[in-house]
Amino acid sequence: MPRSGIRLSDRQRLDWLRLSRSEGVGPRTFQGLINRYGGAAAALENLPVLAASRGRHVRIPTVAEAENEMKQADRLGVRLLASGEEDYPSRLLEIDGPPPILAVRGDTELLHRPAVALVGARNASASGRKMAARLATGLAEAGYLVVSGLARGIDAEAHRASLDRGTAAVLAGGLDKPYPPENEALYAEIAARAVAVSEMPLGLSPRGRDFPRRNRLISGLSLGVVVVEAARRSGSLITARMANEQGREVFAVPGSPLDPRCEGSNDLLREGASIVTSVEDILGVLAPFAGDAERAPRLFREKPSEESATLFEEWDEAEGEPTAEAYSDNEEEAPVAGSPEMQLLELIAVNPIEIDVLTRMSGLSARAVKEALIELEMAGSVTRLPGNRVARAVR
Repeated sequence: MPRSGIRLSDRQRLDWLRLSRSEGVGPRTFQGLINRYGGAAAALENLPVLAASRGRHVRIPTVAEAENEMKQADRLGVRLLASGEEDYPSRLLEIDGPPPILAVRGDTELLHRPAVALVGARNASASGRKMAARLATGLAEAGYLVVSGLARGIDAEAHRASLDRGTAAVLAGGLDKPYPPENEALYAEIAARAVAVSEMPLGLSPRGRDFPRRNRLISGLSLGVVVVEAARRSGSLITARMANEQGREVFAVPGSPLDPRCEGSNDLLREGASIVTSVEDILGVLAPFAGDAERAPRLFREKPSEESATLFEEWDEAEGEPTAEAYSDNEEEAPVAGSPEMQLLELIAVNPIEIDVLTRMSGLSARAVKEALIELEMAGSVTRLPGNRVARAVR
């Protein structure tokens, strides 16, 4: 189906970029200013006076600074899409506060496929990672774009499994600042063979508060969000909540009630999320909506009031700044344990896993795995089972 959208001149695009990068102008404020003044150029002209009338000072990027960002984007192969342009993902226009400028690196056409987000624990178990890879493979084979956040654990597995057929990485920082460092090689592959997006300026390293903002884009791009292993108060649950608010479907993979990594995802099931034990569970729910670009409710399509009290706030109060507890699983700076024992214990859940699978997923040598398992068994941390399997000990 042919797409339609607004067409910006080079000057208009520059004005949009300057306005969107102005200090304290978030997505809602941007839309309010456009509504009030009829365009970005007029909004830029009136912005200092309007800010001063409210006792604020707003720094607006210079023309040279905006031109420099556009040149940097061109060098990196990044496109800066304005909301409403024909290549801008239509589903993002349905959410509350779509990014005025979306930076895209890679195959833009992938963003117009029906999409499913797959998120979960960063310290995911081996069985959780295996399930994520299986679901991502099945979704990609069925023609869905697999969306995730490039984080450790479940996100990385989802990207890898769907890389050949279509995956989208949503970054919390600029597209030249992928995070975490150990996924830089994966990010390079995604940028070359699939697609990556961000609403943040180039050169910006992600901050803690940027990850929930990213999460709303993960859910906003998708028809539904699938959660595989999530602790309570985890970042994945923020994504699920945003998906529900955006009118998207929410799915969860059931996990052991004895594993803290599954408490949040099991809570989602009790609250009404659709249960997922195979990719068919997802496809059956989404099939009627896969070709419907307007399925989400229009609740948030209303234009914000030009007199909104939140004008010039960096992020509207309704979006909320997460508390420190919200980063229990969303804290990207958490170090990865270095010892073989800790690496294996992170992968082992109460559900049994074959030792050869554990060896392959850990990246350790067979000898190192054998020695580490002996130490863990002696410490009472794991239990050996028939069939050359191990499981986390239940105390």
